Amino acid sequence: MKRTAVIMAGGSGERFWPLSRTRKPKQLLNLASDKTMLEDSIERISPLINKEDIFIITSQLLLEPIRKALSDLPPENIIAEPLKRNTAPCLALSAGFIAERYKEEGFTESEISIAVLTADQNIHPNDEFIRTIESALDYVEKNPALATIGIQPDRPETGYGYIEVDSFFDKTHNEPEIKPVVRFLEKPDLDKAKEFLQRGNYLWNSGMFFWRLDTFINTMTKFTPEIGSRIDDIRKGYAKKTHIALPEALDRIAPLFESYPNISIDYALMEKADNVVAAKATFIWDDIGSWDSLDRVKKPDPDGNIIQGTTAVLNTKNSVIINASSKDKIIAGFGLDGFVIVATDDAVLICPKDKVQDVKKCVEKIRNEKGDKYL
Repeated sequence: MKRTAVIMAGGSGERFWPLSRTRKPKQLLNLASDKTMLEDSIERISPLINKEDIFIITSQLLLEPIRKALSDLPPENIIAEPLKRNTAPCLALSAGFIAERYKEEGFTESEISIAVLTADQNIHPNDEFIRTIESALDYVEKNPALATIGIQPDRPETGYGYIEVDSFFDKTHNEPEIKPVVRFLEKPDLDKAKEFLQRGNYLWNSGMFFWRLDTFINTMTKFTPEIGSRIDDIRKGYAKKTHIALPEALDRIAPLFESYPNISIDYALMEKADNVVAAKATFIWDDIGSWDSLDRVKKPDPDGNIIQGTTAVLNTKNSVIINASSKDKIIAGFGLDGFVIVATDDAVLICPKDKVQDVKKCVEKIRNEKGDKYL
């Protein structure tokens, strides 16, 4: 069985503006460690999957910046989408590319498994991550199933989607058990999140997926045929091109990709399919989605602050203050509680920490009123 990994890295990371920019979004930032988030993602999976079998799907705009940042990954393994779509078209594109790449090496679609990962998660310890991933891949390689990883909640989180499994996981041991999925649920309100936490058979949706290539194509064709039935056309479009570091997205697949609906993999496939299972994570997981998540991935000071760069702060607590400007300037603050302040050379963000999910709205206002200059 040929094991491969696909890392989706086309997002713009707007909730981390002004540090995250169009040409350097959060996956190219050092948010969780001294490496970029994309480098962390590759390093995390590389004990199980060789680097030549790891593929990055990104936007045309980020194709060369990512190739430059990931010099140890084959440049042809970093692939540009022809235009912005959603995760279902993205994964159909990766399926077509991988099918053609390994067909040329003599592998059939039933002999290829894929781990779908993202570039915006903080995960440790890595040996437990690998153990869970291997369990999920083993399962889908032997069964015509689609797998995901569910995270056992430790708080009533309203910012994540949830997965309901058919029975409780055994909490007396730390094993990556696998259970059938009953349904996927949208982000809940606080009361519903508390109920999910108490009931015990509801897990956070990690956004990681695992399948055999033939299972993915067959199931997508069954439930969303406007995408699945045309994956083979994508494969043919990449004929004799999968070992070439294309300078942009492939022209011949652009019309096909443009015809795809703008739909997530959850809506297009995972919520419809009847062959979905969830493996319980044996590792610690966090989604790095907005400025307040830094509290969970970095060690705050005794006052609960995350402070970086040239600053002078008095009587301040529970705040994120980052001076990322290359210019000789200082951020000074006093009497703050629960604020986010981030400064770059050309922009400053100031907002209450409990409003960081609305940074995207601020970015949209800037785009509408000032254009892309500050984005």
